[in-house]
Amino acid sequence: MSSFLLALQFLTIIPVKVNYIDDKQIAKSTIYFPIIGLLLGLVLAGTNNLLCLLVFAPLSINIVLVISLAFLTGGIHLDGLADSADAFLSRKKKEEMLGIMRDSHIGAMGVLSLISIILLKIALLLSLNTPLKTASLLLMCTLSRWSMVFLMFLFSYARQEGKARAFFQGMNPKIFIFSTIMALICAFTIWQIKALVIFVIIAVCSYVIGWSINKKLGGVTGDTLGATNEMIEVMTLLCICILERSLAWIR
Repeated sequence: MSSFLLALQFLTIIPVKVNYIDDKQIAKSTIYFPIIGLLLGLVLAGTNNLLCLLVFAPLSINIVLVISLAFLTGGIHLDGLADSADAFLSRKKKEEMLGIMRDSHIGAMGVLSLISIILLKIALLLSLNTPLKTASLLLMCTLSRWSMVFLMFLFSYARQEGKARAFFQGMNPKIFIFSTIMALICAFTIWQIKALVIFVIIAVCSYVIGWSINKKLGGVTGDTLGATNEMIEVMTLLCICILERSLAWIR
């Protein structure tokens, strides 16, 4: 139970207090990352259904959903995206990029990345057919949280010390397998075989992102995990839109 509460504490703003924390518990909490993602998706789906009942305009609903997700997560992943964009687009050396990610100030590339990711989410949510909206929100949040576990399993931590180091140190095949099983069960329950197809695509995209980060930094950081989460949310919505239209065309 403590591992689940830790995952809830790390990934949301819900005020959870866990009295004793060690590295093993921190790493074990990643098993529940997909479940926390599913819970976030359920909150968004409920918000969407409520606003639809109140006859809000589609654009207004989707703006509220994107802002709600940022609020529920404390903007931690968006912060990671902004820091990563500033670092990677600076074209500096590894040490300088790691320094930029630790800088509390946001640069032009960071601002541009935030604007871009938010607009992309709103646009893709608007592109979805209404019957698929709930499934899309659930998959988006579930698979993006699993992608972070995937990167923690495949790649090492790029820094000598840092807040995310404990996740990497305690990661092992058992934790990764259990997290993946949970993500697969959630995905299949949400959208059956079609969700498994998207899962495979997301796994490939996550690997490519992780490989690119690792090539530049010699590992992964907490900021790049957050950036990966944001990119995978967009890619999941994009995959659903494409798959939905492809199946309609086949019929």
